[in-house]
Amino acid sequence: MFLDSLRRRNPGFIEAAMRLHQEGRIPANSYVLDLDTVEANARLLRAEADRLGLRIFAMTKQVGRSSSFCRSVMRGGIGAAVAVDMACARAVHRAGMKVGHLGHLQQVARHEANGAATMLKPDYWTVFNDEKAGEAAAAACAAGSTQNLLARIAAEGDIFYRGHEGGFDASDVVGVADRFDALEGGRFAGITTFPALLFDHATRKVLPTPNLATLTRAADALARAGRRDIEVNAPGTTSSVLLQALADAGATQCEPGNGLHGTTALHVMEDLPELPAVCYLTEVSHLAGGKAYCFGGGFYIDPVFPDYDVKAVVGREPTTQASALRSVEVPPPSMIDYYAMIDASGPNPPRPGDTAVFGFRGQAFVTRAYVVGVSGISKGEPQVETIENGFGEAAAWPV
Repeated sequence: MFLDSLRRRNPGFIEAAMRLHQEGRIPANSYVLDLDTVEANARLLRAEADRLGLRIFAMTKQVGRSSSFCRSVMRGGIGAAVAVDMACARAVHRAGMKVGHLGHLQQVARHEANGAATMLKPDYWTVFNDEKAGEAAAAACAAGSTQNLLARIAAEGDIFYRGHEGGFDASDVVGVADRFDALEGGRFAGITTFPALLFDHATRKVLPTPNLATLTRAADALARAGRRDIEVNAPGTTSSVLLQALADAGATQCEPGNGLHGTTALHVMEDLPELPAVCYLTEVSHLAGGKAYCFGGGFYIDPVFPDYDVKAVVGREPTTQASALRSVEVPPPSMIDYYAMIDASGPNPPRPGDTAVFGFRGQAFVTRAYVVGVSGISKGEPQVETIENGFGEAAAWPV
């Protein structure tokens, strides 16, 4: 889906990745990152957030919490991350990045709260219920600090991905704030939801969800109760061109993830300011039955998109030419992606050892793929900075 944008807007990245693979410097089954472009995208997002007075936290899960990605984002001016889970929090902490937001989307497990408060010291900690608020506050109290707590809220008609449900009744937000403030070690800091913005297939636009209006109503209720300086955290499908809409709705925080590497759903439809900076790269293993089988482990077709003709740039020499494009059959999510099958019909079929480059809106942290950070592409001097697993840990490659 994103391969067309990659070929048009960042062809040098594809060619550099193919060359590095053919030279044996990066492995098959890798999400490859153009770190120069990530840094530029981060700088652009930070500038727009600053213009609108928004706090900005980087989401790193989509690219496997890569340490070199974190450092590039920091060079671009975004110094703190939102951690989708404790694995994210530990990875960004190791990379030297501040944990700006913890507990959303996944809550912190009971016996990890003390470690989170002591080692990670998040600026904001989201909780879904009073029990989790108590755990976070008690952990902060034991660490000698007071924790800023965000309440995840929900109202009838709000939209959540299946398995993401949970939170306080938005109509009780003033009571929730009072209860948080009564906790030793706790302080009510604001409200959050997800998703606040969502790609709409019918209009091919990113539109506000009912959740965003719920945040606005809750913030108004808190203001009427005399509360000031309330943080309104409103993540979802974040590109620089959408930050104005969040600010207009009263948001005070934004959390770009795919926007940092130019792969939000809207980036397929329009050429947005952020350039594409990630590809999935693998290698042809063998031929059978008119298909060239390429190594898998990292295939992720985001369900936000309808079925489409998956294509890859396949070849031994670095290229972005249309003649190198081939259709690919990717196993369904119900199967293990040991291989994907590339069309090998016609002249010059793929050969074992050929490179195959895909454009995905990936979620590297749920795959078995390596994550490779490459710097210097913009200068024509590509250097492999890191080869890591999906937890931001150095990989034993080559064996």
